[in-house]
Amino acid sequence: MSIDPRILPPAAVLAALLVAAVWHDVRTRRIPNRLVLGGAVAGLAFQALLAPGAGLFTNPFGALGLLNGLAGLGLGLGLLLPMYMLGAMGAGDVKLMAMSGAFLGPHDILGAALLTMIAGGVLALLVALGSGRMGQVLANLRQLLLHALVRAGTGGSARLDAPPAPTGKLAYAIAIAAGTALQVALARFPAWSNLL
Repeated sequence: MSIDPRILPPAAVLAALLVAAVWHDVRTRRIPNRLVLGGAVAGLAFQALLAPGAGLFTNPFGALGLLNGLAGLGLGLGLLLPMYMLGAMGAGDVKLMAMSGAFLGPHDILGAALLTMIAGGVLALLVALGSGRMGQVLANLRQLLLHALVRAGTGGSARLDAPPAPTGKLAYAIAIAAGTALQVALARFPAWSNLL
């Protein structure tokens, strides 16, 4: 398994951006706009300026083109936007996924979003277990589902409300970085997907 050296510049830039986002999110619970905007521009520049190919992190190496970079950015934004609208995550998280989409393109951002959701669930469970709040998390879940079922059964909307007793905020950039990194690894080394 040799690494094509042309993958190193976009991989290094994406990795640096994700590490910086995680650092800011853990420290301040915010992801700076200039970081995600600069990252999106960098991802789009790689897609527009490098020789064409199957993707920045796939074989054969090469850019997908500006339109596919924009499609990845838009899809990354759209995939997490409903979570923001429900109040389940911050705007910086949504913009960070969009930035990743500029690097990954429309196909791979779908996998990255799915892997991010899985990583986010694991992260939430670890935080709940580590902080001793697992009981409150389960009580909140029970109450949310019960209220949604009662509303649906009486002809109302089955929407989920905010939990009655919040259990804290997650630095969701960790999950986005993990999901993006896993997708890059799976795109670069498709045989690894057999391990999952």
